[in-house]
Amino acid sequence: MPSDNTRRRPATTPEAREQQLIALAVDEVEKRMRSGRASAQEYVHFLKLASSREALEQEKIRHENLLKEAQIEQMASNARLETVYAEALEAMRRYSGQTHETSDFHDDY
Repeated sequence: MPSDNTRRRPATTPEAREQQLIALAVDEVEKRMRSGRASAQEYVHFLKLASSREALEQEKIRHENLLKEAQIEQMASNARLETVYAEALEAMRRYSGQTHETSDFHDDY
């Protein structure tokens, strides 16, 4: 654990800065807990983090994120597939001698 005089390298992104501040806050709470000066709220916060319910909630969030990623990938895959189908149909029309205008006419009936 760095001492109070130790300086950390400046963060280069807002996310990294947030992580630095979180680390500082956790370090400070740890010092208070070790010295017996931590508030009841600080103890309760860390007890909640250690609970099985918190672990289940974190697992649920991870699974929801995985599901969303899979849905996004599926949508992208569907878009690529539609493009491939459209290109294949256009290639078959050209091969059979149909022009794009003629195929539009026949699509209406």
